Amino acid sequence: MTAAFPQFSPPAPLPGFDWSRPLVMGIVNVTDDSFSGDGLKGDIPAAIARARAMATQGADIIDLGAESTRPGAAPVSPEQEIARLLPVIEGLRDLRIPISVDTRHAATMRACSKAGAALINDISALDGAGSLQAAAESGLPVVLMHMQGEPGSMQQAPHYADVVAEVYDYLRHRIEACEAAGIPRAKIILDPGIGFGKTAAHNLSLLRATAKFRDLGCALLVGVSRKSFIGAVSNEADPARRLPGSLAAGLWALSQGANILRVHDVPETVQAVRIWRGIGEAPVTDRNVW
Repeated sequence: MTAAFPQFSPPAPLPGFDWSRPLVMGIVNVTDDSFSGDGLKGDIPAAIARARAMATQGADIIDLGAESTRPGAAPVSPEQEIARLLPVIEGLRDLRIPISVDTRHAATMRACSKAGAALINDISALDGAGSLQAAAESGLPVVLMHMQGEPGSMQQAPHYADVVAEVYDYLRHRIEACEAAGIPRAKIILDPGIGFGKTAAHNLSLLRATAKFRDLGCALLVGVSRKSFIGAVSNEADPARRLPGSLAAGLWALSQGANILRVHDVPETVQAVRIWRGIGEAPVTDRNVW
């Protein structure tokens, strides 16, 4: 049977990450606020419980964040981030899936890598003070994301002459900076930054061009879960009611070569991805066990 979707070569091997299939990254926000309404306000036991639940529900990676990056969010100090993140990482030491830390601060990267984190996820693409050196010294794989501006002001007036070309060129330059610092391309995952300094039209253009970013020779992460462009297109103001749109956008990204979906709704996404694979990629029998 011919596969229903275009076929993409897997990225270079990376220990701990199975590129033979799409991966689901579950979001755990140990933040005071979150655009999606799921911030845990620094509740460490609740964060540990949510991460464990997501692992049981089929998440392949847990992404811990302690600084809200929603539009208009106030920055959080590295000291506050570390105080929130380290107890959660320590409470998940026995979890048999990678723990990612969503941070743009070098001190947080160093502390979390020593505590056992397996991935650094930086919305500023390691462009902050000392971040590139901290990530290189950790030896961990990194996610480089594109963002125009800062979280506090990024949605005030996003503008691009050509959003796809500009995001592509930015990520290409950040890859070059990482390689010069000693981070090999095989350890780099790219994120076009849906919703970070982009209008709804910009986000849709980037999603249409998802496959182009695979040309950079890195694994690709896409985060569309509950984001405002879904509300703009579907006329749904409540982020918690944007699951259908999130699934639709996420499956589109997978069909165009994305390797990781970063999501709030793990069991629903895992089920959707399994059906997507069953239709388009994986052979299915009555006895198939996922």
